[in-house]
Amino acid sequence: MPSRGRHQSSSKECLRAMNKIEALPGVVGVIIGRSYGGKSLGKSGKTGQVRVQREVSGGLKAVTQSSKGLQELFIRTEEGAAQDVWRGIEQLNA
Repeated sequence: MPSRGRHQSSSKECLRAMNKIEALPGVVGVIIGRSYGGKSLGKSGKTGQVRVQREVSGGLKAVTQSSKGLQELFIRTEEGAAQDVWRGIEQLNA
């Protein structure tokens, strides 16, 4: 199982979404970052929804809507696979 960083509380829906992301081809692992209580992805943001913010060296920065707010994610990808993983995450949210 990939490393998940420091312990952060996460809802069942978020954990399911992270497991689906880890199963995508080209994903090395998902690392949980900070949580921001009371924040939201907006009206269309359901619990467990993941929104990729940008591509960075080594992977993708993303946030997921948890039951208590937003939670940062770093999605570690294989070299050259970030754009394919990004598209795969968008398909998971559809």
